[in-house]
Amino acid sequence: MEPVSTEHLTAFRRFNRYFTRRIGVLDDHYLGQNRPLGEARLLFEISECADGASLRELRTRLGLDAGYLSRMAKALEAQGMVRLSAHPRDNRLRMIELTAAGRVEVKEQNRRANAAAAALLEGLSAAQRAELTEAMATAQRLLRLAGITVDLVDGAAPDARACLDAYAADIDKRFPEGYDKDTLVRPQEVSGDAGAFFVAYEEERPVGCGALRRLEPGVGEIRHVWVHPDARRLGLARRLLAALEQEAAARQLTVVRLDTHAVLTEAQAMYRACGYSEIAAYNDDVYGNHWFEKRLRS
Repeated sequence: MEPVSTEHLTAFRRFNRYFTRRIGVLDDHYLGQNRPLGEARLLFEISECADGASLRELRTRLGLDAGYLSRMAKALEAQGMVRLSAHPRDNRLRMIELTAAGRVEVKEQNRRANAAAAALLEGLSAAQRAELTEAMATAQRLLRLAGITVDLVDGAAPDARACLDAYAADIDKRFPEGYDKDTLVRPQEVSGDAGAFFVAYEEERPVGCGALRRLEPGVGEIRHVWVHPDARRLGLARRLLAALEQEAAARQLTVVRLDTHAVLTEAQAMYRACGYSEIAAYNDDVYGNHWFEKRLRS
């Protein structure tokens, strides 16, 4: 990873300051209602869950400190906006749901938010609005990617095996001949000195994986690069591939190889774009139709 330049840091912080001021985040009465943004956002998130939500789920989704979330929930309960209760099947989970007054509050909040957004957009032409919408989609995609972590885990870890199960189920639907899970890498092949396994996490949820195993001295093999459908088109597959290559180089491997199926045309395009060259078959993988190799820099 290249270091972040001062220019990029300054531009990012300048935009944050402008945007938070422009949409009224600094006001304790967000959208003119008698509550700060934190409480307003919490009410909105609860409204998105038809049967209520657990405080644990909300804490993960919003990235909030447990104590801060609990204080907000109790404040909203005292105002009659929400109702707190124990989960019917798990007393360790606290559930939160909107009251009738809370639903009225959220409805008004949405009306005011739409009016505020419309007031901002009215000053732009149709073409400028389209340009802004596209720019915001790009910003959201890149910020999502920036927020995802790629962590080295043991090949036998529950998240590693869960990702491989999801990978197998995914490609079983795509391959005309199906896919046999017995061909997945074994934990001992991608752990310790034998190899490595990476899991990508978005807000503590596994959304991708990739494996590296040693084939012979100086040569490694990349296996099972997979991204959850909800996290595709972010650039995460390339990030996983880069992490695997970096790990291979750190293990003194000078060459990495991989194979892919004929139907995975997007994977083939990615490998070529990332510097892989197609080579003759180096294994007898029944699902391999294209074989690739890349020489790594130290």
